Amino acid sequence: MDQTRGRLDCGLEGIVEDVSDDRFRGIRIFDIGDLTRPVQVGTVQTCRGSHTHSVVTADDERIIVYNSGTSRIREEEELEGCIDESPGDYRTALFRIDVIEIPVDNPAGARIVHSPAVFADPEDGTLAGLWRGGDHGDETQESRPTDECHDITVFPELGIAAGACSGNGILFDISDPLNPQRMDEVVDQGFAYWHSATFNNDATKVLFTDEWGGGGMPRCRAFDPLDWGADAIYDIVDGQLEFRSYFKMPAPQTEQENCVAHNGSVVPVPGRDIFVQAWYQGGISVIDFTDSSNPVEIAYFDRGPIDAEHMIGGGYWSAYWYQGKIYGTEIVRGLDVLSLTPSEFLSENEIAAAALADQGSLFNPQQQLKYDWPADPAVARAYLDQLARSDEVSVSFTADLDTALSRTESALQEGSGDEELAARLESLAAVLESGDDGITTRRQAALAETLGGIAARLR
Repeated sequence: MDQTRGRLDCGLEGIVEDVSDDRFRGIRIFDIGDLTRPVQVGTVQTCRGSHTHSVVTADDERIIVYNSGTSRIREEEELEGCIDESPGDYRTALFRIDVIEIPVDNPAGARIVHSPAVFADPEDGTLAGLWRGGDHGDETQESRPTDECHDITVFPELGIAAGACSGNGILFDISDPLNPQRMDEVVDQGFAYWHSATFNNDATKVLFTDEWGGGGMPRCRAFDPLDWGADAIYDIVDGQLEFRSYFKMPAPQTEQENCVAHNGSVVPVPGRDIFVQAWYQGGISVIDFTDSSNPVEIAYFDRGPIDAEHMIGGGYWSAYWYQGKIYGTEIVRGLDVLSLTPSEFLSENEIAAAALADQGSLFNPQQQLKYDWPADPAVARAYLDQLARSDEVSVSFTADLDTALSRTESALQEGSGDEELAARLESLAAVLESGDDGITTRRQAALAETLGGIAARLR
């Protein structure tokens, strides 16, 4: 919570005083054991409130959260240690994130255990060591200094996090969750405000979004720069961010449609890196960034402007994939639920395989989990479609494997074993050859592994 009018007691009357013991800015903790009656069981007051927060780790003993405050610093008379010095004093509440520990058995004892100055210069400790604000040269826009993160997306299994931090995109090592360390940072003259970050499934890439103008203005007109309010895609090479490309929705929008990149998530199609992206009134894009240097829109949904003559803020604030559907939060109408349909860019088998990805019982776009796919004929067919689409397998191999998978589907449905069919799948897996590029090699290896897993199910 960033707002200065929030109250500890959740009262509706607000707070107008500059300093008040009743003000609340920070993180509230709720017990949701009974979903119909959530109960507040803890609070953590912070110097800058909480615009977003990310659950880094959770077990039976404690939950570790990274908090990102973006609002003004409160008075020290209200909360000790809230010092507003920019940059100067090393004790300033700027240039930091909050590391919060929540004891599971005593959530009322939650507290900030570390406030690392992750934006400080690693050589001399200067706090304003990253982007200091202002424009980036002729015909560029002004952007805010890097003294905050809007979003921090964590990938706990791989010990890495990506911060969309106002004037910079940042890569963090979170192998020690209580002590995040900056690995690399990048700046971009086209970005006004680094807003969110999403890794691909093996964290070899990260896609950052630029929320130009806070999302309240049209930035997808035919004459707008393609790197303003867009996505920037980076490969992660030896712990460093290497720029590859921009993506911006290809359909020009009108003056009456607020439109910039906003929140999205990975669509777990095995063998490909696919992202579903909200663009406010620009609608929703589904982007293939398997080739980091050449991202392509492969599906979209665009309802058009809310009003044909007047600018009225609205559109999709987010678009998230979960368990086979896309959930779009439309600011004016509410929640839209969408399905992907097969096309020349995305097959029915790939859509079916994405729905089989293990996403668990909860979805959190700021805590990415590594997706796994079952040894299922639909997953094998998805890889086969990709290899056939790029002419990496012969027509005869495709036909033979298709026949074998059809028989497999019948056998699995009947619950019957088939040693001969299992051996046939293993023999087809064995003839897969390495391709000429990394993507083909990985797809062939994944297909062979999936066929081996299906063969084991048939025995």
